[in-house]
Amino acid sequence: QVQLVESGGGLVQPGGSLRLSCAASGISFNFYTMGWYRQAPGKQRELVATISSAGGTNYANSVKGRFTISRNNAERTVYLQMDSLKPEDTAVYFCNADFSGVVRSYSYWGQGTLVTVSS
Repeated sequence: QVQLVESGGGLVQPGGSLRLSCAASGISFNFYTMGWYRQAPGKQRELVATISSAGGTNYANSVKGRFTISRNNAERTVYLQMDSLKPEDTAVYFCNADFSGVVRSYSYWGQGTLVTVSS
């Protein structure tokens, strides 16, 4: 059974930092592109950052220079370091594991962790 368990969300003041973690089980973690997405109230889910199996990263323009995605394959965990947080970063953050093969593709989601940026 595949499980993606996010942690690290919470309330933080503008300008503060948080570190999200996503622990994966039930997948061949090393082969998956891992990503963070977010969904603010009343808005669609959007990409925040992804990291490929080879370690290549991709960021939404809105978070470039402030957020850093990383992965530890030995721990089967992906992280999102969020610095200089803004109120508009408030959202539920979801972890995603994606594998796009020649024959089959798989995509899994965590249940999300709430990040609230407010004074």
